[in-house]
This record gives sequence, structure tokens and C-alpha cells, in this order.
Amino acid sequence: MSGRVHLVGAGPGDPGLMTARALELIAAADVILHDRLIPDAALAAARPDADLVDVGKRPGAPARSQEEIHRLLVEHARGDAASAVAFVTGHEDPDKPEPALDWDALARFPGTLVLYMGVRQLPAIARRLLDAGRDPDEPAAVVERGTLPDQRTVTGTLATIAERAAAADVGPPAVTVVGPVAAQAERLAWLERRPLHGRTVAVTRARAQASELAARLRGLGAAVVEAPAIRVVPLPGEAPDLGRYDLICLTSPNGVRLLFERLRAAGRDARALAGATVAAIGPGTAGALREHGIEPEVVPERSTAEGLVEALAERSPPARALVARAREARAVLPDALRERGAEVDVLELYETVAEPLDGDRLAAAREADYVTFTSSSTVRFYFAAADGAPRGRIVSIGPVTSATLREHGAEPDVEATRHDVDGVVEAILRDVVR
Repeated sequence: MSGRVHLVGAGPGDPGLMTARALELIAAADVILHDRLIPDAALAAARPDADLVDVGKRPGAPARSQEEIHRLLVEHARGDAASAVAFVTGHEDPDKPEPALDWDALARFPGTLVLYMGVRQLPAIARRLLDAGRDPDEPAAVVERGTLPDQRTVTGTLATIAERAAAADVGPPAVTVVGPVAAQAERLAWLERRPLHGRTVAVTRARAQASELAARLRGLGAAVVEAPAIRVVPLPGEAPDLGRYDLICLTSPNGVRLLFERLRAAGRDARALAGATVAAIGPGTAGALREHGIEPEVVPERSTAEGLVEALAERSPPARALVARAREARAVLPDALRERGAEVDVLELYETVAEPLDGDRLAAAREADYVTFTSSSTVRFYFAAADGAPRGRIVSIGPVTSATLREHGAEPDVEATRHDVDGVVEAILRDVVR
């Protein structure tokens, strides 16, 4: 097995009406087979190195047959084991006097049977198929909560699958697969083989920033509890005259975003930073600057204010510096620049406030295997709301956040060596392996 096939619907025509999952699959695909009706804007989301194959039927032009399209799908994915599949509702009681389903015909069906919504009826369904002559040694599998992070698969034969599913306490929603494909359950179990499968991770950062981390974790198989303890509130103010400064320091991705929002409101763009040395406190902030076309000249190895102070100490002292930051940020960086003789202005772009969390969400976060903290403010507001430390392993994005955790009586179990989303994910993966 070297690949997977997804069948993606393009919706009624407007690419804006396609599902988020459809666009996600298009963006990740190695090969896309499409017809002439898919919007160009949807295909524009494909990777630059993706192979786009037009298999559409056009009036007055040679058309690819459906058989050829199937062959191409198999050729690219090298996985289709079933040439015929029957989807059967499992809600019907096979023992009722006049069942609507023709169980004799299903027993003779030459391909794979997929029985959905019938886990409670599985013993009776298996018995009817066996009584009608279906091979008792035919491979079978039950997939519980398919595609979800806690997906489980129980395998056996048609003769044993009901007993095995009951022993494993499989419950709805579940589907049962009977046929050759079920024999490949181990090879097809890509979902269960993801490194964070079966783990629950709570994300406490602000809702607007949580999506990237949550998506990364879900992609690795984790069940994610989004428990945003903070909310970022922009502060009012005019766009600064950046031409006055020879050093501009950005201390967070939020600061980058809000600085550029002020610049856009004033009719300006990245050119306003021309002539100044731009410093970013870490890789996350540097990445946010690059999205606006700015390559920071100073990015410290340690993503802390102290690390940025050390990196700037290797350069000539600035005459005038601007530090763009949150209202509640520490004074380490401005104070250090002033000690070197710089005239420093602090531009407060936002503040973080508590995000109310309901009891169910807090309870789910408290019971998660891992709880991630990506700033000191997430620690303060989470602990205030939760009235205590979580029970799972505590993950800190870096030393400053770790220090705040200790101030609240909680020792971090995991600390990222790279102080951004990638670093948090890498730290969790290392901990799971360990």
C-alpha cells in the first residue's frame, strides 16, 4: 500500500462553497484527477509539484472512459482491492419474518460488504450470512468511530467477528467490512498508526491562534480539546512613523499582525520598515514577518526577551528603537536597550484578557493527556479558571512560560526547545516516544 484515494466533490461551482475538507485534500494531494467542471480557483490551491490530470469528458473531444479513470486511480494509489462493494444498512433485524434485505443475495455477492449502523445487530447479521452460504473464513473487520482520533478496528472472520467485537466492547457508530479488503486492515490502518493516535491534547492559546496548533495535532492523530484561556484584544492607536527608528523589535506574531493592520489603515505597507533593522523575538514572529514580505535581520537562538537582548548586543547600539508588544509584556527588552543608550518607544498593540470557559470544556482540558501553554498569560488565566493544575502532562512553549507555571505551583513535564508551534508539536512527539 503506497497511497490513498479520496473522492472530493467540488460543490455547485463557486469555489467559495467547497468544504474546508475538500480544499485541504486538494492542497495535500500528490495527484489530482479532475474533470472540466472543477473551478480553476480550487485547483490553484494544489501544491506546485502536484500532478494535475484532466480526465473530463468534453463535447466533441476524445473522452476517457470510466474504466480508464478507474485504472488511473489504481495506478496512482496502487491500493484498490475490491472491484465490487455493497453498502448495506445494518439497522434491520435479520430475524424478522419478512426482512427487506435479500440476505441470500448478499451472501452470494462476489465483492465486499459494508454494513453500517448495525453493530448491535452484528451477531444476527453474521449468522444470516453464514446460514445463506457465505464463507465463514472470509476476513471481516469492525471500525468504530471511523476517521475520528479515537478510531478503533477489530478484525476476525465472518464466523468470529461478532464475538470479537463484543469482547472489545465496540459500540456505535461503527461499520463492519466483510471481504478481501478486511484482510488488509493492518496495512490500511494509517489512522491508528499516526504518532498521537489515542492521545488527547488541550490547547489553551487564544482561539484565533489555536487553529494552526490544533490542526497540526489533529493531523498527527490527537483528539484536540480547544480550551482558549485568553483572548487577544487590539488596542486603539495610530500607525507609528517607522521612519524615525533604526531598530524595530517585534515580540509576537500578534504584534506583527496588528502593526500591519495599523499600517494598512494608514495607507502604508511593508515599505514603511525600509531602512530600519528589524528584530523578531523568535521563529513564530519571524514567520509572521515573512508573510508580510519582511525578512528579519535579528532572530535569537533563544526565543525570549533575554535572548533577543543578547543577539542585539552583538550589533552597534541603535539611536532610536521601537518595541512593538503586548500591554502586559515584561520590560526586559526596552530596559536593556535604554541601558545601551538608545531612545526607546514602546508601542502597545494589544492586551490579553481572560476567555470564559464553560465547565465541560475545563473538565475535558483537565483530563487531557497533554495540556499546552504557549505564553505566560495562558498559564495565568487557565489556572484562574480551572482552580488548579491539569492532571495530564504539562507542555510549555519555553522558559518564560515554564517560570510562570512554577509560580503557579506546576512543574512543566515538557518544554519545547524551539519556541513556536512546531517546537510544541516536536516536544510532544518526543515525549510520546520516550
